[in-house]
Amino acid sequence: MSLQQAPPSRVFVELVPWSDRGRENNHVSGGETLLGFRHPLSSVPTQTATRELHVSGTAEVSAGPDRAQVVVQLNSTKEAAAEAKKSVSRRLDYITQSLQQQGLQSENITVTKDFRRVENAYHMEAEVCIIFTEFGKMQNICNFLVEKLDSSVVISPPQFYHTPGSAENLQRQACLVAVENAWRKAQEVCNLVGQTLGKPLLIKEEETKEWEGQIEDHQSSRLSSSLTVQQKIRSATIHAASKVFITFEVKGKERKKKHL
Repeated sequence: MSLQQAPPSRVFVELVPWSDRGRENNHVSGGETLLGFRHPLSSVPTQTATRELHVSGTAEVSAGPDRAQVVVQLNSTKEAAAEAKKSVSRRLDYITQSLQQQGLQSENITVTKDFRRVENAYHMEAEVCIIFTEFGKMQNICNFLVEKLDSSVVISPPQFYHTPGSAENLQRQACLVAVENAWRKAQEVCNLVGQTLGKPLLIKEEETKEWEGQIEDHQSSRLSSSLTVQQKIRSATIHAASKVFITFEVKGKERKKKHL
């Protein structure tokens, strides 16, 4: 999972009078920063001036697929029903034993069988649906089965996908990273102008975006059967972006007390 930092932003500092309430919620677009010092115009010190720092933060994160499905098909047509069943069962047992020896759990292996009469013969079909979490192991097993069973089996291209909830978790992570980027930006601004960053007064997620794959992958999606494994993984990679706006309280630098 890759994380991209927000682009560099320009910083603006502005004094905002307390009476100018129309500008309270205004902030500079494009990821810029606005530091507002608010104080009452009245000469009567009825309340302490409120100083705020307005910052925006962006983040983009991505996650590759965490699952892949491969289907192994095998069949046999014989005049005798027992011979058709025996031919398929022998190869089916070899496949399931090989998968177990490679450490695949039984819950990730689904076997279906179909037996029917075809004209004057008997036809037996079987499918082994395999769910992989390790793509390197998937390629090794598929290559092994092709080498050992040759054309007696048909192995489908892998179909990559994400477990349920992956997109929601990724969007949540993008928001958290955007908040962290905004906080770091605010911290640097306060350090630069000799102030102390206080607690956040407002946190608002302004924009969210989700997409799958990349532009060049979408252009070649019609020819998915000709894509390599790495191209299929990139095509199934999901992306999420978030933009947040945060208002922080700003405090003055604390003076160290002198001990007499």
